[in-house]
Amino acid sequence: MFYIFITLVILLILILIPAWLGSNFLMARRKPDAKTSPADYSLPFEEVEFKSGDGLTLRGWYIPAERSTRTVIFCAGANGSIDPDVQYAAWFHPIGLNVLIFDWRAHGRSDGSIVTFGYTERYDLIAAVEFAKSKGAQKIGVLGFSMGGAVALSTAAGCPDIDAVVADGAFVHVVTAIAGGLIERGWPDGLAYSLARLLLIAANVRTGLNLFASEPVRWIDRIAPRPLLLMYGDRDPFAPRAEVDLLFARAHEPKQLWRVPEAGHRDLHLYRAEEYRQRIVRFFNENLAQA
Repeated sequence: MFYIFITLVILLILILIPAWLGSNFLMARRKPDAKTSPADYSLPFEEVEFKSGDGLTLRGWYIPAERSTRTVIFCAGANGSIDPDVQYAAWFHPIGLNVLIFDWRAHGRSDGSIVTFGYTERYDLIAAVEFAKSKGAQKIGVLGFSMGGAVALSTAAGCPDIDAVVADGAFVHVVTAIAGGLIERGWPDGLAYSLARLLLIAANVRTGLNLFASEPVRWIDRIAPRPLLLMYGDRDPFAPRAEVDLLFARAHEPKQLWRVPEAGHRDLHLYRAEEYRQRIVRFFNENLAQA
């Protein structure tokens, strides 16, 4: 019996130590992308900063449109910074929409050291909404990419100041998102999902948070009657088709789902560039009526 106990303890240690170390990587501050600026696209802008709900300083750019009270807030993906997404801001300025684009906590120019895959990032988006209102916004849309799309969905459910949401490649279940990253790195499917659960459990213990609680599938039914546009590639390893179907089914009208069969994760613009632009611009232009 003693040897069985020792064996079980050793096995537990062999499981817990990698999970604990792996959670370090999971939550670590992200390396920023190559720096760009709205000036590279001839856009007027100001560098801004504001406080998240738990006191962290967030930084980004505010790109104003003349005499506009309509603002689109960009929510970037994980694992980088806002820099690659500034190219899309040029779509909105000509049609009279302001753009606020900022780095999440533990990303890019913003403070913070821990990524929580949408849990505390909700505080960041709420702070961005308040900042946009301080700039005169009366109608606010959110454009979220990948993790940013997931944050947009879960935050909009409880934030009535968000009037319209577009989510491109938002994960549905956080375990699937983590497992998808492991599978891309060569882990077998079954082992990847088991390890993803262990990593998330370790992250929950370390942070004292339930990182599963902010999954979009738990919140999306509370966004209506505000309009929603979901966008996915059918080959997205982080959001399988069955999970996307579940997410869309749980949402209430008005809602739209655009799928691109040949696309993967966050690369719809590579396959349907003009349609991608038109769908997003038209959605916000129609659903953020000038106040």
